[in-house]
Amino acid sequence: MTVRIGLIGAGGMGRAHVERIENELAGGRIVAVADLNLEGARAVAEPLGAKAYGSGAELIADPDVDAVLIATFGKVHAPDVIAAIEAGKYVLCEKPLATTSEDCIAIIEAEQKAGKKLVTVGFMRRFDAAYNEMKKVLDDGENGQALLVHNRHRNPTVPESYTSRMAIDDTAIHEIDTMRWLLGEEIVKVRVERPKSTTHRFDHLIDPVVVVMYTESGVRIDDEVNVNLQYAYSIECELVLETAAVRLGDQERIHIRDIHGNRNAMCQSHIDRFEDAFNREVQEWINAVARDEHTGSTSWDGYAATSVVDAAVASLEDESSPMVDVKLIAKPAFYS
Repeated sequence: MTVRIGLIGAGGMGRAHVERIENELAGGRIVAVADLNLEGARAVAEPLGAKAYGSGAELIADPDVDAVLIATFGKVHAPDVIAAIEAGKYVLCEKPLATTSEDCIAIIEAEQKAGKKLVTVGFMRRFDAAYNEMKKVLDDGENGQALLVHNRHRNPTVPESYTSRMAIDDTAIHEIDTMRWLLGEEIVKVRVERPKSTTHRFDHLIDPVVVVMYTESGVRIDDEVNVNLQYAYSIECELVLETAAVRLGDQERIHIRDIHGNRNAMCQSHIDRFEDAFNREVQEWINAVARDEHTGSTSWDGYAATSVVDAAVASLEDESSPMVDVKLIAKPAFYS
C-alpha cells in the first residue's frame, strides 16, 4: 500500500518533508498540498503532480488523501488536527501540537470521541540514535536512577521575528518533550532564569535563558537556550545517574588538521543535525498508517509539553523568575 499524504503548510519545514517523502523514504507520496498562500501550495504541488488547495479543510476533505502531515505555524494547528480526527485520518503534526493547553485539550477530547489514536506529534528527537542509546542506559538500571540532566540548545543565530517566548515554545519545547520521554515521568514545576544577555541579540530578545525543571520524582533538569552563539547549531545533553554520567557525543562531521590547527566541521541547523531522526520519524509514521496503527508521541504528549511551556512562559514574563507549578488535567486512560 502506498500512503497518500496531504501536506498542510508549504513553507520550509513542509518542503523538507516533501523532499524526504519523495526522494528518501518508502511507502508514501504527496498527493495534495495546502497553504493559505495558494500560489505557494501550487509551487510545491505541481512538480509532484499533486493537487493544490488554499485551506487545510479542503485538503482534509479530499477522499484521495489517506493521511495528513501538518507543518504550519503552531497557533493554527488545532482546527486542522481536529478536522483530520473527525475525518478519521491519521495526522503527523509538527510541534507544538497547539500553543495553548485549551486547544490541546480540545484535540484530546476529539480523539477520545473518535475512539482511536490518530495523532502523532513531531517530536523527532525520540528517533535520534544517540538519545535512544542514552535512554537504554537509563532503562537498563545498572547505574541507578536519574538524578540530574543538563541540556544545551544553541543556535548560531535567529531571525529578527524570533521572540523571547519562542525560546520556550519553539526551542526549549524539544528538551521538554525529550526529558519527559527519556525519564518516563511528568515535569511538575519550572523556572526560567535570565543570565547576562549576549550583545549579539536583537534588542527585543532575552537571550540566553536557562530553563530549570523538576519532575515528579525530583529529577532536576536544566536547559540553556542560547540562540545567538554565532558558530554552530549545537545540542548537548548529559544524564547524571547514581554511578555514571551519560552524554550525547559531539555533533561533529569531520576533523580538519592543517596549518590553522585542529578543528571540527559542525552542524549549522536542526535539519542538518537531526536529518536521520526526521527520516526515521516520518518513515515509521508512514509504515504505521499503512498498517492502520498509531506510532510515536500522542496528543497527551503534545498537551503535557504545552502545559510545561505555559508555566515556563509565566516564569519568563516575571522578572523575579519564580518557580511555577505545571497544571495538568488527569491523564485519560485512553493514553495510558
